[in-house]
Amino acid sequence: EVYFKNLSKQKQKEVMEKNGNNHKLRVCVATCNRADYSKLAPIMFGIKAEPQFFELDVVVLGSHLIDDYGNTYRMIEQDDFDIHTRLHTIVRGEDEAAMVESVGLALVKLPDVLNRLKPDIMIVHGDRFDALALATSAALMNIRILHIEGGEVSGTIDDSIRHAITKLAHYHVCCTRSAEQHLIAMCEDHDRILLAGCPSYDKLLSAKNKDYMSIIHMWLGENVKTRDYIVALQHPVTTDIKHSIKMFELTLDALISFNKRTLVLFPNVDAGSKEMVRVMRKKGIEHHPNFRAVKHVPFDQFIQLVAHAGCMIGNSSCGVREVGAFGTPVINLGTRQTGRETGENVLHVRDADTQDKILHALQLQFGKQYPCSKIYGDGNAVPRILKFLKSIDLKEPLQKKFCFPPVKDNISQDIDHILETQSALAVDLGGTNLRVAIVSMK
Repeated sequence: EVYFKNLSKQKQKEVMEKNGNNHKLRVCVATCNRADYSKLAPIMFGIKAEPQFFELDVVVLGSHLIDDYGNTYRMIEQDDFDIHTRLHTIVRGEDEAAMVESVGLALVKLPDVLNRLKPDIMIVHGDRFDALALATSAALMNIRILHIEGGEVSGTIDDSIRHAITKLAHYHVCCTRSAEQHLIAMCEDHDRILLAGCPSYDKLLSAKNKDYMSIIHMWLGENVKTRDYIVALQHPVTTDIKHSIKMFELTLDALISFNKRTLVLFPNVDAGSKEMVRVMRKKGIEHHPNFRAVKHVPFDQFIQLVAHAGCMIGNSSCGVREVGAFGTPVINLGTRQTGRETGENVLHVRDADTQDKILHALQLQFGKQYPCSKIYGDGNAVPRILKFLKSIDLKEPLQKKFCFPPVKDNISQDIDHILETQSALAVDLGGTNLRVAIVSMK
């Protein structure tokens, strides 16, 4: 990596040409929601900063374009990226059938977009149903796929979707050593796996916003102090929707009893989210003096809010991944993130079946400060990913090869072998005729 960085621009170009990239690599980055954009944005900035090597096409779909979820496509525009295509792919209903229909709608709309853009490679993030539609479309249209965050284990249907995308993807960028080992165990080619760390950590670990108090006051009120408020972010569990709604209700009851200023973010677009919003409104959260309910917080500001919170509670991957970089105490509820690697700042409440249990967890965690964790990255993921992109050989066969463990030889036959063995072999050894023949094919 250091060697590649120190090369002159001309030398880097020669390396690219040697690998078959004698033209700019056309990269399509597709983003579906506020969460995946926080991981993809640092990569997009890196690609945009090197126009001599890359052409960037941005495709926006999913909940980015829905008003109820904050119209988060605007933050992409505010970051000065040209959005080449907007695709309305979400079928409203927020139930299991709507998720399936949304995948189908995306599959209908994407081929035309990909035919027009003709990217060399598509970058897809994570484990969302929208991302599955993206990976399926690209794979069937013979477009190389770079998958971010493969090999991780969390919970619910997300695991199945993530691993399905892994099987479709040609290249992999993973965040942890164990994720890399999982990809190898899944028979992915080790040469096509990059252990880079999480791209969002490049921003987290360099965040030095000294004016964080103005951000806290803007979202939570003028009289709020650092380490004296809570950030709550809870999503439905698609494999057990009824239980996750009940758990959300218990969480809100516990937060009301705990009596601390709390910023509550609306859930994502998964099946069950509509019912969770109903629970919020039934309990009057949007008008409660201790609560601020918001659809979306820009990532730069969200970083500062969780970095200086007294606690974060919910079941978002952000709680067990990004928040560890600040040592903020986290309460992880339920099974949605059960398999994630976490730092010591995370307290799991896997059976969040009573208000008292959640309340006790709040009393244990609130206001603590833990050592900062770098399990998911060291802040240098983007340079590694850009180097990896430059090294991709577009002349290599598109067809994936899986590195299966060795098995015993197969017993199928080959026509050349049959023709050879069915012919008798005569050998002249000093006047002695020795005839060797196949007596039985058995």
